[in-house]
Amino acid sequence: MYLKRPAGGLAFCLFYLASCFTNKYVLSVLKFTYPTLFQGWQTLVGGLLLHVSWKLGWVEINLCSRSEILSWLPASVLFVGIIYAGSRALSRLPIPVFLTVHNAAEVITCGFQKFVQKEQTSHLKVCSVLFLLVATVCLPLCDTQFDPNGYLWALIHLICVGAYKVFHKLWKPSSLSDLDQQYINYVFSVVLLASASHPAGDLFSALDFPFLYFYRFHSSCCASGLLGFFLMLHTVKLKSSTTSGQYAAWSFLAKECGGSAVSWYPSWIKSISCLIPSARLSLLAYHRSSLS
Repeated sequence: MYLKRPAGGLAFCLFYLASCFTNKYVLSVLKFTYPTLFQGWQTLVGGLLLHVSWKLGWVEINLCSRSEILSWLPASVLFVGIIYAGSRALSRLPIPVFLTVHNAAEVITCGFQKFVQKEQTSHLKVCSVLFLLVATVCLPLCDTQFDPNGYLWALIHLICVGAYKVFHKLWKPSSLSDLDQQYINYVFSVVLLASASHPAGDLFSALDFPFLYFYRFHSSCCASGLLGFFLMLHTVKLKSSTTSGQYAAWSFLAKECGGSAVSWYPSWIKSISCLIPSARLSLLAYHRSSLS
């Protein structure tokens, strides 16, 4: 019932996993930890490809109302926070742990719906969110190689993701499509990250990066930009061609596959592996309860 349109869903999962592991390779293996440059590059590639696709007539973008563009800028600020903090966190934390913390953003959206908007929330949904929160909180407590900076950036990433979702629920666009919103996010991110690269010290520090002139660094950065763009396109396409429940199922499947990489990591991660499936099952139960 939930996994309809398998071609689009499988393509989404493929690009999600490829993008996640490519970013992890650049950040943790090559150790290119200059987020203003790395995320600036990714958003620049995504913005240019989206602009070219628009001009060639492959996608439709309508940016007619200046007031609506300005009203979306707070979300663009949160988008920059998501990708910047996410880059910092992913460079320090394993993929399964990062995805578990990322999923906990649903706690913010559910809490907002229940306590601010006063929506009726099922007991299953509340219990799912509580289990997800408990599993996420227990992760750093059970982490024998606890990295405070990694979890701090993951927390900032979680808050930005949750705030972005809340803003999207509150904001009632009359003409801006998902591609319009993403185009604004790309342009705003490139400008802000480029402006911040020098004050942050990334611009000149990157000149000492040991793999700066190596083909594997160049190819990995090119792949990360392309994969991020195609992931965005397939995300928008999947959202528009499926119901919210079907999209949630495909998103859960992609994160489940990414989280299954726990067996590739050292023993300390395997020791907390019981928490990660618990968080995944809580997330699945949360999405299922959202359909009822």
